[in-house]
Amino acid sequence: MGIFPEKLGDFLHQFIPEIEREMFEFLPDQEPEAFLYAPMRDYPRRGGKRFRPALVLLGCKVFDGDMQTAIRTAAAFEMFQSFAVVHDDIEDDSEMRRGKPCLHKLHGIPLSINVGDALYAKVFEVLSANRSLLGPARSLDLIEEMIRGSRETFEGQAYDVGWIRQQYIPTEHEFMEMLRKKTGWYTGRGPCTAGAIIAGAQKIDQETIGNFGEAMAIAFQIRDDLLNLQTPEKDASVAPGITSGAYGKERGGDIAEGKRTLIIIDLLRKCSSEEKHDVLNILHKSRQENTVEEIERVISLVQNYGCSEYAEKVCLEKAKVSRDFLLKLPKSSARNALAEMLEFLVERAF
Repeated sequence: MGIFPEKLGDFLHQFIPEIEREMFEFLPDQEPEAFLYAPMRDYPRRGGKRFRPALVLLGCKVFDGDMQTAIRTAAAFEMFQSFAVVHDDIEDDSEMRRGKPCLHKLHGIPLSINVGDALYAKVFEVLSANRSLLGPARSLDLIEEMIRGSRETFEGQAYDVGWIRQQYIPTEHEFMEMLRKKTGWYTGRGPCTAGAIIAGAQKIDQETIGNFGEAMAIAFQIRDDLLNLQTPEKDASVAPGITSGAYGKERGGDIAEGKRTLIIIDLLRKCSSEEKHDVLNILHKSRQENTVEEIERVISLVQNYGCSEYAEKVCLEKAKVSRDFLLKLPKSSARNALAEMLEFLVERAF
């Protein structure tokens, strides 16, 4: 693999194209092209942060594994990300994804559900193809990790969607548990653990790097929620994109979708009874019924009560937890790259 790059940016520019080539090998041009395979390639081709597949490679390298044998698994995690956001956008009735209309806005819900299902099936096709690279035992370990993580993700999504349907406001503890399940695994613990599995790391080391990834992922999601309240001009300057550099969502979209975020939970425990009634009324409306003025009113309350500052505090606390686990890993240039990724994804936005 040559000399390991000193800087995270150099590492990403060197290896992300390899991951993308591997991913698109499994997304061929074939029939039904217009109704399935072209839409399957849509979200992957829009770019994105690509830090999940990068974590697979770094999780492998930090335990002296061969990153070349991890590229296929890295592609599987990026494919899982595309599947997840296709379905997530439908469930949230989101408008934009990476600066363009969501897939279901372009092709309708039925076709988009099928595209998401096909991408999820492809994840396991890719992981099964690992047998020629890693042997059957290690390939099965990776498939089982993906199965466990999928279950966690779906359970977390069930809470996220169910709370909106039931008009339920979770406690902060309940919210953080949902975040651990929905985001903690597939954005952090899963790819980090997969890389360690490929390297043949001991179970205790797999757990340590998984804990690092989970805490980083939770902190990153809280940061993402904060970015959702910023103006497009500001989010463009601090957006988490590595290859695309764009956040690509509308300001206040989480509020319009009725999302239960740490920011909103903190607001509802700080504001007056009258304000709480107003905020809940806005959250419980469908996004088509909410006006720009109502969304801006909630954002104004968030600012008045210091809710963004509280969310930032929790975010940085999680970042510290992540950093503490990182320091337990072997010293190496790969660990330095993980530290740089943590800083980039979580800390520099503040």
